[in-house]
Amino acid sequence: MRLACLFTLAISAISAPVLAVDIDGRIDAAEWEGARHITDFRKVQPLTGEPASLRTEAWLLATPEGLAVAFRCDQPPGVPRTPQRVQRDFEDQVDRVNLMVDFDGTGRTGYNFVVSSTGGINDAVITNESNFSKDWDSTWQHAASEDAAGWTVEMLIPWYIAPMHASRDGKRTLGIYLDRVTGSSGERDAWPAASFKRPRFLSEFQRVDVPAYSQSLLAVTPYVSGLYDNVRGRSHFQEGADILWKPSGQFQLTAALNPDFGQVESDDLVVNFGATETYVSDKRPFFTENQGIFDFSLLDDNSQLIYTRRVGALADDGHGAADIDAAVKLNGSVGGTSYGVLAADERGEAGRFFGAARVTHDFGVQSLGAMLTRVDRPWLDREATVLGVDHHWQPTARLTVATNAVMSDILQHGSHTRGSGGTLLADLEMGNGWRQQWLGMHFGDQLQINDFGYLERNNFNYGHWEVRKRITGLAPDSAYSSHDWHFRIDALDNDHGLRLRRQLRISRSSNLRNGATEVVQLNVNSAGWDDLLTRGNGALFLPPSVDLAYERISPRHGDWAFKLDAEVLSGGLGGNRQLGYNVKFIPTYFVSDAFSVYAGPYYERSPDWLVWQHDNLFGRYDERTLQLDAGFDWSIGNRQELRLKLQAIGLDARLRGAYRVGGNGRAVASNEPVDDFSVRNLGLQIRYRYELAPLSYLYVVYGRGGYAQDEDYPYRTGGVFGNTFSLRDDEQLLVKLSYRFDI
Repeated sequence: MRLACLFTLAISAISAPVLAVDIDGRIDAAEWEGARHITDFRKVQPLTGEPASLRTEAWLLATPEGLAVAFRCDQPPGVPRTPQRVQRDFEDQVDRVNLMVDFDGTGRTGYNFVVSSTGGINDAVITNESNFSKDWDSTWQHAASEDAAGWTVEMLIPWYIAPMHASRDGKRTLGIYLDRVTGSSGERDAWPAASFKRPRFLSEFQRVDVPAYSQSLLAVTPYVSGLYDNVRGRSHFQEGADILWKPSGQFQLTAALNPDFGQVESDDLVVNFGATETYVSDKRPFFTENQGIFDFSLLDDNSQLIYTRRVGALADDGHGAADIDAAVKLNGSVGGTSYGVLAADERGEAGRFFGAARVTHDFGVQSLGAMLTRVDRPWLDREATVLGVDHHWQPTARLTVATNAVMSDILQHGSHTRGSGGTLLADLEMGNGWRQQWLGMHFGDQLQINDFGYLERNNFNYGHWEVRKRITGLAPDSAYSSHDWHFRIDALDNDHGLRLRRQLRISRSSNLRNGATEVVQLNVNSAGWDDLLTRGNGALFLPPSVDLAYERISPRHGDWAFKLDAEVLSGGLGGNRQLGYNVKFIPTYFVSDAFSVYAGPYYERSPDWLVWQHDNLFGRYDERTLQLDAGFDWSIGNRQELRLKLQAIGLDARLRGAYRVGGNGRAVASNEPVDDFSVRNLGLQIRYRYELAPLSYLYVVYGRGGYAQDEDYPYRTGGVFGNTFSLRDDEQLLVKLSYRFDI
């Protein structure tokens, strides 16, 4: 019976109707008859608005099968090309084009579709004007071709790919942005001349009226996976399915039955002795599909009310990752109101239930939204409810105002704990490259959103004023094409009036004419209190400090590309009397256009590193870290790729003294026993991926890793690093097969 169903689904997929536009990377004038022809591409990187250096043409055509777009990019022999083959979700600086679409034309949510000159693709969701979430993957058609005079790209984006409001009078108003990036120079040419370096980007897309077409989709993705644990000598097999039903743009449902929420992408290694949690992204398809409606940022770095890595994370009893029985998510719209509902249920007594509901409404120059989340944690006798309200307003052509408020109610062991917070952001573009920004935040010490969301810390009040200046009129013989200067002053206090920081920041972000980017940033910090170090056991007073950072990313030139990071900083009890530093250099060598290898060291020296021990006791250390990042990427044809990723970390911390926080907040020397320690951390992954069909993959993944923390380890930094490679806490082989059937 199962085979019969799969066969029926396969035949349905094969028998799909023939497209009106043949997506083959060759522009046929007859196929594109009636399309809107676009030639007025302008420079937006550097942001001058001048005509593009190289001619680019585009054609835009709405068809019953989807939104069709074609690019013709002139690139004569005198302009170097970047011919390497790139893997899906690439971030390489290569020749490429971008199609960005706001399907409702409201400036609230957009979708980015990227195709390189060699046929590599990337896609992303755009929210909050210029926040790109690259974790989202979808299925759409594309093709690219090259010739001596340039290269051509064709795309077809199905109408079911994104939620959208109902059309009016048989028409739909889209927001459209097209651009072309020349890899060798970094020049970005766009239509219209909008830029994500300005306060408004998504809302500046060109409005285009097209006939209203509608498509439906039922996609079933069954999977089977097998995992062999070589350390524990056991195997685990699992099967399940993801279901995606889109009967129209106004209603879309995603469900997962016995889902496999494990990631085939390895996370970067992190050694974190601080009091705040490290944020990591989520590539699991169930959570990335139609996730834009659930975007509720608190405007503080990665803060958000829904952090999907919570689902399927470490169970509340601490015994491994939680298993998920089922998860469901639906999105839709009624008139100008969009809504979303998400629910996930974990298995077992230590499992949790996650629920969320989101609604937004567009009022033209304003939008208003609300989100409610609920997490039930029976093992902890805890129920967490969070309510958020957000508002976006564009009162003038140059002023943007964003506000939000959030409240939490935690019921644990029969007692309620309630907290609140909020943010106000105003961004004003003044003209001639000048821009001002005001930001104010308050998050009370009783606010708790991290049962489902992510907030690095609560208990603070923050404000800053920032002035920016963009400079583009540089001399033709300058190595730079543009500079963006930022000048910021800020104040950070906790919610009890304790001064945590006053900071002056000066930074410059630059684009070079050879395609490289460069960032220089100086932070000058006043004396202040650290109220997190001892985990609530007293705030420690610290002297002034300074931080100077430099970053340079150079795209491929010839056979080489590289990334360089360097930083000089002070801190700890000594403040500016002692400086630490870190350097990271990762060169990439292109053996061929399909095969590249990278390897580079990271070295850190922190002579005044403070590490909490217990209650208000902490150690002052001389810390050294040596890290290696290495690997290779091999694109084996158009459907196969082989990737190796290796990270090894050796950390050596030698005690300079033990201290307690005194009654006045100053450090007081202690003779209590505090030890030297060393940390070793290893992560190795070899991943083979074969693309059977769009969003259908065979994965074969080998992983090995380990973590060890030792007191009085008999080696210094180099020896600690060398012994990292002997770690073997985990060694696993994973085989996973999934196939998506589109009906």
